Amino acid sequence: MRSRYSAYALASSKPDLKDYLLRTWHSNSRPQDLNLEGQEAIKWLGLQVKQYQNIDADNATVEFVARYKYANNLGGKAEKLQETSRFKRVDHCWFYLDGDYQ
Repeated sequence: MRSRYSAYALASSKPDLKDYLLRTWHSNSRPQDLNLEGQEAIKWLGLQVKQYQNIDADNATVEFVARYKYANNLGGKAEKLQETSRFKRVDHCWFYLDGDYQ
């Protein structure tokens, strides 16, 4: 979870991190591409992991709050993304599956 957040936070200055995000996304839910630029560009301000739970050996959830601003409105108010993410382990590697927004 933290590595994916860090990749999102640094993706504007290190475009190869977009590939990392796609590689760590489970194949059942992975998008074809990620648009992290232009009107969609975000400046990530912080991550708070609220809780995590191992469901079983290959499934887990992480509840988090991430704060951000849109890059075209850095003077504006920060917003928050609160999500419970589901992760699945495949061949000893964890993959982001999906999330429920709160």
